[in-house]
Amino acid sequence: MITTDYQRVAQAIQFLEQHYQEQPSLEDVAMRLALSPFHLQRLFTQWAGVSPKRFVQYLTAEHAKSLLTNAHSVLDATYETGLSSPSRLHDLLIATEAVTPGEFKQRGAGLHIVYGRHATPFGDCLLAATARGICQLLFLEENGWDQAVTELRAQWQDAHLVEDSTQTQPLIDQIFPVNGKNGQRTISLLLKGTNFQLKVWNALLQIPAGAAWSYQDVARAIGQPTAVRAVGSAVGANPIGYLIPCHRVIRKSGVVQDYRWGPIRKKALLAWESAQHELGSQAA
Repeated sequence: MITTDYQRVAQAIQFLEQHYQEQPSLEDVAMRLALSPFHLQRLFTQWAGVSPKRFVQYLTAEHAKSLLTNAHSVLDATYETGLSSPSRLHDLLIATEAVTPGEFKQRGAGLHIVYGRHATPFGDCLLAATARGICQLLFLEENGWDQAVTELRAQWQDAHLVEDSTQTQPLIDQIFPVNGKNGQRTISLLLKGTNFQLKVWNALLQIPAGAAWSYQDVARAIGQPTAVRAVGSAVGANPIGYLIPCHRVIRKSGVVQDYRWGPIRKKALLAWESAQHELGSQAA
């Protein structure tokens, strides 16, 4: 059910992008998705908490630019107070641990990794975890399971891999609780990357939900303001989607592209988080 809803939302986003100049109505979008306007309205409201009309406003470049404008004060406040991992993400506390240089060279030898396929509000994913924490979260494109498993094996070549979604389901339930937020929870991540990549990924954890930074902001946050291109490469290599929120890094122009799991999913994530942030502000 959740995956189907996301697929329909993704189809709606794609249609709106292609026809935005025509200002399509709710009826136009519903017809495209072979749904009744009532069903489409209910689908969006259940999924994002806001109407399709409001959701579309979150998909614009103007909204993305406003996120970047507001990000500067958040960025300065975060690092002036010396915040670092573990960092708050929604109601999750993210604690990170990196593999040692020796473990890096051993390519995962001695590690036991369990993985499984799961539905999320943003499509199916592969989730992999060790006793020390989650080591991979890859969103799946259509028929992309085999590709995701191949990527997992390439990242942890000498680890012992076991497919068992019953063991990874409790982690998914923590990340995406069925009934929304259920109090503060701690999620541990096991990261495998270069020192530079680790610095970038930890910086991404400082970006609050409902916000966005530019690649230049991230470069400044890690103390290397001229390393924008290298930052982009590190962001693109992020192995743990959503939890390390690389989707919150966008271009200064407000154009939302450059996402390894597709620009439609990136826009859906950003718009959904903006909607949740607005709903949270109204409830506060």
